[in-house]
Amino acid sequence: MYERLRSWFSVDMGIDLGTCNTLVAVRGEGIVLNEPSVVAVKKGTNEVLNNGNAVGWMAKEMLGKTPGSITAVRPLKDGVISDFEITEAMLSYFIRKVNGKSFRFLGPRVVISIPSGITEVEKRAVLDSAERAGASRIYLLEEPVAAAIGAGLPFVEPTASMIVDIGGGTTEVAIMSLADIAVCESVRVAGDDLDEAIISHMKKTYNMMIGEQSAERIKIEIGSAAPVGEETTMEVRGRDMVSGLPRKMILSSEEVREALQEPVQAIVEAVTRTLERAEPELAADLVENGITLAGGGALLRGIDTVLSSATGLDVVIAEDPLTCVARGTAIFLENIEKLKDNLQSDMDV
Repeated sequence: MYERLRSWFSVDMGIDLGTCNTLVAVRGEGIVLNEPSVVAVKKGTNEVLNNGNAVGWMAKEMLGKTPGSITAVRPLKDGVISDFEITEAMLSYFIRKVNGKSFRFLGPRVVISIPSGITEVEKRAVLDSAERAGASRIYLLEEPVAAAIGAGLPFVEPTASMIVDIGGGTTEVAIMSLADIAVCESVRVAGDDLDEAIISHMKKTYNMMIGEQSAERIKIEIGSAAPVGEETTMEVRGRDMVSGLPRKMILSSEEVREALQEPVQAIVEAVTRTLERAEPELAADLVENGITLAGGGALLRGIDTVLSSATGLDVVIAEDPLTCVARGTAIFLENIEKLKDNLQSDMDV
């Protein structure tokens, strides 16, 4: 009865607090917000521009283009909080944006996904940020569990399910059975490292500086982990490191694939290490059940082929992999009484 009454006066939400993007899902409504994890502040302060509203898409457009008085900040690095105050401001903005659609008496109950390798200090930072952002009760849910729920894997059954969630800051690899994680590994190599590999390639090979957003576009448009179809090219613009002048050039998909080999191999090694630690019966199940990919990195062309070749298992990409974790947090909220034993921690405010 209390929970029913509570639902009239507050909105429950699940948050995928990602290094690159933050997604918010509301119980019964699905994904209601998907914005970049970027905040624009006055330089030398933590004061958010535009009356606290220069967050998300508005702030991302400023990345690499700000004047000296403004800084566009990504307050999460490698999946964890690197700037506490700015993360709090960002969370407050997103919670207000979702919760403010209708008048509410109570702060929301919030489920936040966290990397499985998070430390107690990093976990405390997430809890404190969400509390100060206005949440009335906070649950922390490991990302592999949220991704498995969102991908529709039968992880509560006595059979092995394997999820590889390639996010912006971390790659979460987990084998699950009976609604819990049997074996997992969290590596801080993911989408950002793919972008950095492209930036580094442009510097070393062409003495050309490009920004984060340009590197991301290259990765999306012509990036791949394995040969897929006809090779393509795209025009790249940046700054010549010798002359200091603007310049453009043509880059091939083959070059980009070569540049991405190191971070891709690090992800493959994390997957194989996790499989090597699995119990024989779990490994036997995976021969039939295979591996499911989630997260934005799952959209890198050919990543499924590379993983399948390295492991000998079937690899499938989850439906809408970008939103798997956020959808999983919302489904978790709907079944919280049955699944709450899987929480990393929870806190009443």
